[in-house]
Amino acid sequence: MQTNIPHFVVSSAYKPAGDQPAAIDTLSSSIEAGNQYQTLLGVTGSGKTYTMAKVIERTQKPTLIMTHNKTLAAQLYSEFKSFFPNNHVEYFISYYDYYQPEAYLPRQDLFIEKDSSVNEELERLRLSTTASLLHHDDVIVIASVSANYGLGSPDDYRSIVQKLVVGEEYNQKALLLRLVDMGYKRNDEFFDRGDFRVNGEVIDIYPAYAEESAIRIEFFGDEIEALYAFNSLTGEKEPQVKELTIYSANQFIVSKEKLALAVKSIEVELDERLKYYQEQDRMVEYNRLKQRTEFDLEMIEGTGMCKGIENYSRHLTGKAPGETPYSMMDYFETMHDDYLVIVDESHVSLPQFRGMYAGDRSRKEVLVDHGFRLPSALDNRPLRFEEYIDKAPHYLFVSATPNELETELSSVVAEQVVRPTGLLDPPIEVIDSTYQVENLYDQMKPVIEKGERVLITVLTKKMAEELATYYNDLGLKCRHMHSDMDAIERNQTIRSLRLGEFDILIGINLLREGLDLPEVSLVAILDADKEGFLRSKTALIQTAGRAARNANGRVLMYAKKITDSMKFTIETTQARREKQIDYNKEHGITPKTTLRDLDTDLKVEDAGELYNKRSKMDKMPKAERQQLIKELKAKMLAAAKSLDFEDAARLRDEIAKVKKL
Repeated sequence: MQTNIPHFVVSSAYKPAGDQPAAIDTLSSSIEAGNQYQTLLGVTGSGKTYTMAKVIERTQKPTLIMTHNKTLAAQLYSEFKSFFPNNHVEYFISYYDYYQPEAYLPRQDLFIEKDSSVNEELERLRLSTTASLLHHDDVIVIASVSANYGLGSPDDYRSIVQKLVVGEEYNQKALLLRLVDMGYKRNDEFFDRGDFRVNGEVIDIYPAYAEESAIRIEFFGDEIEALYAFNSLTGEKEPQVKELTIYSANQFIVSKEKLALAVKSIEVELDERLKYYQEQDRMVEYNRLKQRTEFDLEMIEGTGMCKGIENYSRHLTGKAPGETPYSMMDYFETMHDDYLVIVDESHVSLPQFRGMYAGDRSRKEVLVDHGFRLPSALDNRPLRFEEYIDKAPHYLFVSATPNELETELSSVVAEQVVRPTGLLDPPIEVIDSTYQVENLYDQMKPVIEKGERVLITVLTKKMAEELATYYNDLGLKCRHMHSDMDAIERNQTIRSLRLGEFDILIGINLLREGLDLPEVSLVAILDADKEGFLRSKTALIQTAGRAARNANGRVLMYAKKITDSMKFTIETTQARREKQIDYNKEHGITPKTTLRDLDTDLKVEDAGELYNKRSKMDKMPKAERQQLIKELKAKMLAAAKSLDFEDAARLRDEIAKVKKL
């Protein structure tokens, strides 16, 4: 490990502005004072990501940034790579393109086998993350909920390494056996990640966590004569080095001694469980568990691995029953006494983290009860919320609408409501809902005449459909969006709205990312007084924010009464408006509508091409359809490799539709 202290330096042409300087100072001072919890309440467009980067720079702490989905994680990874080009910014999410966990449905006596498709690039990035954490101090990890799931022991991972030093002697046979113990495979024909090959006195190793660089070891007898990296595709050599360290090919690797102990421990648990089934006269479960577990044990003893080895993680790591499993935060703890966890969009992320344990547990309890897994499989689990929320020395919660949990835990809550761009929160007007449909028609006409767009949020799918039909019959151009639409249809609908193919978009929950549309100047919330999830404080503030990208933005709430959530939203928005107006006057800023590049953000060309092709699909010869599937699959894999998961999902949906024809 490098002994130098972390040295994070933000690379950006921007300087802190608006509320950012005060927020950066407040949050950094709180973290430096040793406080465990702090919150950044930042509105959309106020530069929260930049503030997060400046807090890391100020506190100089290795940082784990967590969010609730892969798309947001990919966006953050891209932004932080640009903010910290000279530091180790890593990416840690689930490495599955597709994942169907094993499950059992007792009523149907149906066992669903685990089925998955591993993305090799994501697997490499995960291994790169753990290797960087154990080798460098200046590490920032962008992660999804995957960081809360069980991993192998960081101490085992750190101990099963191979250090290579020029001039020192190594028995070549012993070195090759060591690589096998570390999870590498010999492959002299097809050299890929996780492989090694031997040619005379030259050994090439392709680390499982490397992007394109493999390592070449040149021997003279048993002495290492030269050591250097080379491009695995072109063979181009890099400068020689004096020493380097090779890490394991996966995070569940353990030593031979620990593996032998784990096998004995599994056998003891198996005997106890079989005895239990025998006493209960449940011979179906007895035979099922015996057959499955003994097969797994044979595989583990023979190869060191088996399908579903993570279900034996408690035995492999030596943990006690019910003890907190290892997770990403343990890798931070192993090498860094002090670190920071940032929870982005905490109002969504924390409830998701809380729900993970219960969902995982209920599925596995059925598997254990019916003899598909040993009880120890229950310890291959995500962290419980109480384990997660108290594990790190410092947390920073980031959200435009933090929940009470975040604000109550936090020593400080820094507000960032001034936008450096000068854009104001939209004014909110409350209108009686008796004739809301007719009144909204009158309100929309002047907006549409100016070439601007309208978003309408309703409570049910049926109302969305009927309202769209009603306004279309009156001569307006209107569409509705709902959860049954796949990714490509949603993107195409949004693209059409921005292009002006229609003017009004009606939906039930228009809070999802990707709906920050600068063309929208009017947001209408029908039945705003119907309290519930869709009309809560958080939902109303987030929905009203959809109009905050346009200088003419405004919000109409249709209601018979003003609820607590409405009152809170109106007062909060008005206070933010007044603060922004004062800032604009002081700095001579005139608010201007945000400009967003349509093609880049919504993949217009690809989406348009696909829709045009699909409309002609029934007339397309079979050979051409197969060629199209091949092209789409190549684009999907390329999108996944570049971490553009939303586009990859859209292409996957399109491939499925073409295959059905």
